[in-house]
This record gives sequence, structure tokens and C-alpha cells, in this order.
Amino acid sequence: MSVRGLLALCLFVAGSAFAATPRDAQDYFFDQSLGDFRAELATAREQGKQGIFIFFEMDECPFCHRMRETVLNQPEVQDYYKAHFLNFTVDIEGDIGITDFHGNSVTEKDFAFREHRVRATPVLMFFDLDGKSIVRHTGPTADAREFLWLGEYVVDGTYQTQSFTQYKRERRQAAR
Repeated sequence: MSVRGLLALCLFVAGSAFAATPRDAQDYFFDQSLGDFRAELATAREQGKQGIFIFFEMDECPFCHRMRETVLNQPEVQDYYKAHFLNFTVDIEGDIGITDFHGNSVTEKDFAFREHRVRATPVLMFFDLDGKSIVRHTGPTADAREFLWLGEYVVDGTYQTQSFTQYKRERRQAAR
């Protein structure tokens, strides 16, 4: 193999490895928020998104950490969710003040517990462009593929006619 060919091969391999390198979830998956979800709905509409995704978590949650380290850091996941949703995190124990989808001032923990009855983490919730909860998944997904399926389940509207359990079963069978 020529030196030029070897160099091209090395660049291709290095580029391929870089493209699949996990990226920090906080930096690449989640959007920055000023804590006003009503304003975020307007932004989502302006950007042509299909809704808002909220990752309800708490610091001591091992399942939340696993999701961040093995699912939310995957470039394919980040690209898909960025294309279709604004993505935010809410600390279910947080005392930070936010504005909910109706314009009410609440703390993160009240938004989580009182408004959305989040008691265990993680809770993965999708909201339509009116701030209505449309899909709720309690607990981590098995892997990045299942998390992508959850996003696709919302984007293609299947949530309106079928449970996510049935949707996953059909996707697994089709993948065989």
C-alpha cells in the first residue's frame, strides 16, 4: 500500500472513531433554559420542533447517571432528539424557581412532584407544543436504541394508538 493510501486509511479510521465518540450529555443533549417552560414552548414552535422532552432526575439516582453515561451521550441519540425536541432536565429535589407551562412560578421539585407526580427517577416525559403531557416513561431505557425508539414513538404519533411496550416488541421483531 502506498504512503498516500495508508494515510487516507488512517484518516478514515480516525474520522470514523471520532464520529462515534460519546459526547457529554450536559453539553450536547440538553438545551439551555432560563427556567420558563412557557417561553420554551414558543421557542419550540418557532424552531419547528414537535415538543419538549424533560428528563426528571436527582443527583443520587444511579439509573439517571447510567442514562447520562450510556444513552444521552450518544451522538445518534443527541442528533435525533435535537432535531425533534427541545430537551431539558429537572431536578426533582431542586429549589430553583421555574415557570411552568401555564405561567405559574414554582420550584423544580413542585413542578416534578405536585404537577407531574414524579416520585421515582428517571422519568422521561414528552410534552406537546401546548404543554400537555403526551408520553411518560418511568425508569431508564435498556439502551440507546430503546431510547431512540421512545423518541420515534412520539414523533410518528404511535403513542396515540399503541403502548410503548407493544411498539418495542414490534421493533425488536422487525430488527431480527
